[in-house]
Amino acid sequence: MNARGASVVVAARGWIGTPYVHQAARKGAGCDCLGLLRGVWLEVVGQEPEAIPAYSMDWSEPQGEERLWQAALRHLSAKSLTDEAPGDVLLFRMRSGAVAKHFGIATKVGPQARFIHAYSGHGVTESPLSQPWRRRIVARFEFPAEAI
Repeated sequence: MNARGASVVVAARGWIGTPYVHQAARKGAGCDCLGLLRGVWLEVVGQEPEAIPAYSMDWSEPQGEERLWQAALRHLSAKSLTDEAPGDVLLFRMRSGAVAKHFGIATKVGPQARFIHAYSGHGVTESPLSQPWRRRIVARFEFPAEAI
């Protein structure tokens, strides 16, 4: 694991146990999947690159707009789906035909791959990156090198 990935994983693990709260980004108090990513960014990089507007849980599904994907492309470095490394930011499409609207952070790659994410009813947890999760990954990113 490189230094960049290691710092992202350490920061993300510090959020484990934080309850799920839609639109929140406060370690220990509450966050959603975007809030987790924002919190890790603040710890590892510093100031957020743009203000986050209020968002609904449907994340622009009615319009079919890939807002999370577009934001990730503005601020993270896109990677090949097969170029796996700890610390990668994973973007998931939860169902076919829907917009991609869930983020996670890879903590371990290979046959026992794992990731940290926040989701309703569970809060921030480290989970196996099982086939049902893996097949939903539509994009993989890393924090920009110049920001670390």
